[in-house]
Order: sequence, then structure tokens, then C-alpha cells
Amino acid sequence: MTARNISRFWEWGRKIICVGRNYADHVKELKNALPTEPILFLKPPSAYVTEGSPILVPFYSSNLHHEVELGVVIGKGGTAISQSNAMDHVAGYALCLDMTARDIQEDCKSKGLPWTLAKAFNTSCPISEFIPKERIPDPGNVTLWLKVNDQLRQNGCTAQMIFSIPFLISYISKIITLEEGDLILTGTPKGVSAVQEHDELQAGIEDVITMNFKVNRKNQ
Repeated sequence: MTARNISRFWEWGRKIICVGRNYADHVKELKNALPTEPILFLKPPSAYVTEGSPILVPFYSSNLHHEVELGVVIGKGGTAISQSNAMDHVAGYALCLDMTARDIQEDCKSKGLPWTLAKAFNTSCPISEFIPKERIPDPGNVTLWLKVNDQLRQNGCTAQMIFSIPFLISYISKIITLEEGDLILTGTPKGVSAVQEHDELQAGIEDVITMNFKVNRKNQ
């Protein structure tokens, strides 16, 4: 069996596990209740898109939102991982966007339906290159930012997360076995807003990495 290259986790990783409503200010801006335990949803690997390829607005949405997030790349799988050992399972990180068809999500929420159409479409998970673990010694205290057409929209710190990365790894692994190459999206700070066709998005982790994406529209 060929050894898998963790720095290209998106080519073979099997799942993307996302945490919703993990920053209090973002919860408030969308007028949601603060969660008492993590809210989880999934994206398929086909959601990945890397720099050089565009983010595509789904044909069924007219209100696509950006959500900048710190992604945690799992390097060692496990089930029921303890919080004290959780960081031993982390290989590194990625800067990620959780692109959300907000109009579809609101419709799904009002009908009590899953968020799949709003969250799991192709190109809904733009990612940076892999960031080795040692480049972010304290993932619980890094600044994430996002600009649309050079205008700052999001600027927040992972210290504002409701549930910490070790807690999330432990919690998720008790429900879903984590595997090498999996990605955990840890939630977004406030400032989410709509993007339009031809918009240019730039996002960054302060002093670590930046990435750029352009928005196109997918025809039916």
C-alpha cells in the first residue's frame, strides 16, 4: 500500500466534520440560541476546492455566505479519544471556508430538514495548503480574517470558541470514529455575509497563511 501524504489530505481523506455555532457572536448575529453541546454536520470530500479553482454558487441558491474557519487535520485515528490525548491525534491544520447557501439553510431550518443542500454542495469547502502542527503552537489563540474584494468582513480569534479543539476531538470521536486525513471545521467568528459572482475572497490566519478564491456561478 502506498503511504498517504497527509499534506494532501483532501485527495484521500474520507470525511469533513463541521461544528456549527461555535462562536457566541456568530450565534447572536444569526439569532440562534447558544448551544449546550456541539452542533455537528458533515460535508463530503467532493466539497473540497483548492486555490486556483473557483467557488461555485449552487444553481438553486441566491444567497451564498462565507464562513472562515480553522480546520483541524487528523493524523492518527481513534474512537472515544480523551481530551488529554486529543492533540496527539492532530497532524496539522488548514484555513477553511464553510460556504453556506443561507437562503436554503433558513428554509431547511424552518421545515425541520437537514442542512445538506445548504452545506454539502461541490466547492462548499475551500481550503488552504496543509499547515504543519508546529506552525500553530496554540490553535486555541489564533486570529482568522476574511476580506471580500479587499473589504474586511470577518476578524476573530479562536480563543472565542465555545468548545475547544481538544473537547471537539473527544466529543466527535465518541460518536464518529476519526480517521487519518479527516478534517474538523471548528466554527466561524461573526461577520458572515453574502458573496456574489466575480467576488474575490482573501482569507488568512494571522502570521501563518493566506489564501485567495474567486466566486463563479454554477449553471444547472
